[in-house]
Amino acid sequence: MTTEVVDELEHLKLAASIAGVDVQRFVLPESRHVLVGNMRFHYLDWGTAGKRPILFLHGGGLNAHTWDLVCLSLRDDFHCLALDLRGHGDSEWSPQGDYAIASHVRDVEGFVDLLGLKDFVLVGMSLGAVTAAGYASLQSQELAALVIIDAGPEIQRAGGQRIRDFVVDTATLDSIDEFVAKAISFNPRRDPRLLRRSLLYNLRATPDGKWMRKNDTRHMGVRPFESIIDESRRQWDGVPSISCPTLVVRGANSDVFRDEDAAKLAASLRNGRWVKVDNAGHTVQGDNPAGLLAVMREFFAEIRLEAKR
Repeated sequence: MTTEVVDELEHLKLAASIAGVDVQRFVLPESRHVLVGNMRFHYLDWGTAGKRPILFLHGGGLNAHTWDLVCLSLRDDFHCLALDLRGHGDSEWSPQGDYAIASHVRDVEGFVDLLGLKDFVLVGMSLGAVTAAGYASLQSQELAALVIIDAGPEIQRAGGQRIRDFVVDTATLDSIDEFVAKAISFNPRRDPRLLRRSLLYNLRATPDGKWMRKNDTRHMGVRPFESIIDESRRQWDGVPSISCPTLVVRGANSDVFRDEDAAKLAASLRNGRWVKVDNAGHTVQGDNPAGLLAVMREFFAEIRLEAKR
């Protein structure tokens, strides 16, 4: 076992202990790459193939590792897969700078077809939630269930702008220590003991000795935030066509998504309900993974979703 593997496992054990997440067995995922269309995508496969798949989609500026504790806890019952969206993590950047939501949706369609996923659960947070909703509005028949985390047709623009400003402001910094300091300032809920290792999944060293985000931020500084909000809102037009059971999750301390926004979205779904996770802001899976796991498991039990196909 290499030093890198030992370090990653120790990080996961510490993260689980701090978060209060029950993990039966600590393992690392398989890191895989696939071609979807003419672009290369990276994803994490947590194993247990043959069980009902759950596909996880992260938020903007994040990567597939944001789901590590959630996947570790669920992998005994489900085949957990976490995808790096285009321009994020270790997936390819779009040569054309195309990060339209519709393009993300097509990527997910291609990925699902390539892996042959059927009757699966789709979980998305923020950008991943908008993408998941877009996919579900077109392919609801393929889904056993849908989980939407802290996003919907109505969001608080000030909160969204704060996130965008943070991502742009931290596109390139002099050191990892500077990234850690800014990340804690942005979200004081995060434990500094975990941040350094977590950030390494989202950063790469530059030739001049600095560190930059793996996610492509080039388009963020030139495209007006209002146009992004408008494009996101259009993706929710298909919500009434989503027929699968859907759970809408809100972080209780989120400055992006309010109770009334979650309630309105759930009411517009054919088979929707919403819940609130305490001690969590916008990034629910990072702030309170144990709380998110609890509401997801309760939802799966409520809809009588069997782990095995």
